[in-house]
Amino acid sequence: MTDAVLTTVAGPILQITLNRPQVLNAVDRELALGLHAAVERLERTPSLIVGVVHGAGRAFCAGNDLKNFGRGPEFSPMTDRGFAGMTERTPAKVTIAAVEGHAAGGGFEIALACDLIVAGESARFALPEVKRGLLAGGGGILRLPRRIPRAVAAEALFTGEPLDARRLADLGLVSRVVPDGQALDAAMRLARKIAECSPVALGATKRILDESEDWPVGEFFERQRPILHSVTRSADAAEGAAAFNERRAPDWPSLREPA
Repeated sequence: MTDAVLTTVAGPILQITLNRPQVLNAVDRELALGLHAAVERLERTPSLIVGVVHGAGRAFCAGNDLKNFGRGPEFSPMTDRGFAGMTERTPAKVTIAAVEGHAAGGGFEIALACDLIVAGESARFALPEVKRGLLAGGGGILRLPRRIPRAVAAEALFTGEPLDARRLADLGLVSRVVPDGQALDAAMRLARKIAECSPVALGATKRILDESEDWPVGEFFERQRPILHSVTRSADAAEGAAAFNERRAPDWPSLREPA
């Protein structure tokens, strides 16, 4: 881990802080490596169920640090997980972006790589790469049209103009809009609610959500079936049923599996 990314464990939640506030958390090599390492830690630690990503200071993330553009691989913001260490091979566990201020360019792409977005009411989201002769190649062109209407996404991509949190909530991209300064607290509350659920069931649900966008409708149930069977045969499923019948909170066996 590097100082550009800080992590804090809060029970079953890994809080991940983008920590370059002096440059609005712009992504350089150090931040990309740090975020990559944080995602790997989240994935390999059974007791961690949800990741919450947020930015230190007054912005979520201003995107790629263009001061390093073209300076060579030792300055690259890419890892084998993609831009910023997470936008191509996204986390296997549920992640929430807590956005305050600006999420621009690669910063918006980091948020899009998360499953859910909680935003302060003044938060603004933009993919301005075309204004700099670049493309939103870290997942912006791929994911934004899948999450909001294509025409709205196309206008944002073609103009580079920002979209505000309220509009994106109306379009279904932002899950919750909260007063400024409260996005992290709201995201943590949501994460705690999610973390009450079975890690096995959450992982399978996320896998189906992520993969099924490309499944033909007629093949959906066939492709889902082996994943469904692995969940229903799991120790978590047995524990969930037992806890329901015994009127108690479940104690998920998967949380005790060795890393």
